[in-house]
Amino acid sequence: MVEPGQDEGVTTDIETPRLRLRRFTAGDEDLLVDLDGDPAVMEFLTGGKPTSRERIRHEILPRLLGCYERWPHWGYFAGEAIDTGAFIGWFAMRPKDGYPDDVPELGYRLRRSAWGHGYATEGSLALIDKAFGEWGATTVIAETMAVNSRSRNVLERCGLTHVRTRHDEWDDPIPGTEHGEVEYAVTKAEWLERKARFLG
Repeated sequence: MVEPGQDEGVTTDIETPRLRLRRFTAGDEDLLVDLDGDPAVMEFLTGGKPTSRERIRHEILPRLLGCYERWPHWGYFAGEAIDTGAFIGWFAMRPKDGYPDDVPELGYRLRRSAWGHGYATEGSLALIDKAFGEWGATTVIAETMAVNSRSRNVLERCGLTHVRTRHDEWDDPIPGTEHGEVEYAVTKAEWLERKARFLG
């Protein structure tokens, strides 16, 4: 059965050696509530404040599902461990506001129990490869707080390089905001060169 907004023939599941990345459904609300309810997960996003169920139900989940209506490939993917079927978090590859559709932004948010196992790198590498190999990306970008060393390490392991650090004005800054936001990027040519080097 084809989901609303999903074209026939569009593959929406991606598998890596340990992960299955699938599109979200309206029934995934509890998974998102649990993920965003962990202060450690939300440390560099809200300063540790959990996201309310009401916001997830009426704002976040509709936004995630709306990506599938807007684009045939880009969007958010629920990550599941193949061996257990457990939800480990989400990965995203979708155009950032103000950028063209061929410059998607990589993102990820994993449950604390999934940290330290290489899942963030594994899932991100799969999405980057799809973005350049099948989905028409010319550049993949990503950003995080400058103090978020774990996320920066993932981006660097995936072949993205630091482009710049910017300092934004925030109405409700969280600890670490004063050090700025870092932007990373990798071009298709850089990705193909990296891939050839590792495969060759």
